Amino acid sequence: MPEIELRAGTIAYEDTGGSGRVVVLLHGLVHDATVWRKVIADLRRDHRCIAPTLPYGAHRTPMRPDVALSPDSVNELIAEFLDRLDLREVTLVESDCGRAQTVAGRHPERLARLVLISCEAFDNYPPGLPGKMISAACKVPGGVGLLVRTLALKPLRRLPVGFGALTKHGVPDDVVDAWLRPLLTDKAIRADFRRYGNAVRRTELLEAVDGLRAFDRPALVVWATEDRMMPREHGRRLAELLPRGRLLEIDDSRTLVAEDQPQRLASALRAFIAEPTAGGC
Repeated sequence: MPEIELRAGTIAYEDTGGSGRVVVLLHGLVHDATVWRKVIADLRRDHRCIAPTLPYGAHRTPMRPDVALSPDSVNELIAEFLDRLDLREVTLVESDCGRAQTVAGRHPERLARLVLISCEAFDNYPPGLPGKMISAACKVPGGVGLLVRTLALKPLRRLPVGFGALTKHGVPDDVVDAWLRPLLTDKAIRADFRRYGNAVRRTELLEAVDGLRAFDRPALVVWATEDRMMPREHGRRLAELLPRGRLLEIDDSRTLVAEDQPQRLASALRAFIAEPTAGGC
């Protein structure tokens, strides 16, 4: 994977290249860009897909210890990433984490469209029992290591406190192993994860609402009907507050729609991106 040096540190990313419309895909905590592998395999035929691995615990290179690492700083990191790669008319897609909401409100200049997929929103932050467990683990010395070692036990992975809360049909063990390996083996990555977790402001996504109300480009909200972490009504609320938003619900899936229903998600993204942006940018 190519890498880029940003103010906070080195970010690896997948870039399929090509001249198609640009889709930037953002993942959630303890995942990396491979959470999009099935969707990218479909979209790359006619789109340029770019998926950065954000400093959420599955990253391989620690961030600079002298630079703040928080949800707010990751928002700025994403905006810097778009600028440094000179990406324009971007469809910005988020799953699980809510960073694209703030980026769209603060830095809309490079965006053509926004897609929010079963994600943190409003006051559901950190989301669900797993989110609260992560938050608690970050506050206790040795808590992150203990939590990750627990998640690494394969019999426990599908429990509601682990990856079972995120997917209905499961994630292959080799993919989960790769997600967890940096946290298991590198104390600097654990330190990054702890810094990020301890810097969460519970009001951040409530503050993002005003920016979403002002986002005047096409927006698609995709929600899993069986999501255990993200309230179903939040999908409707997000679609209603976005001036050009609409809601698509997908059955037989939990939070990680890209894992549970990748073909349906890719088809929905392709159709949405193909629509004209009259009235927007």
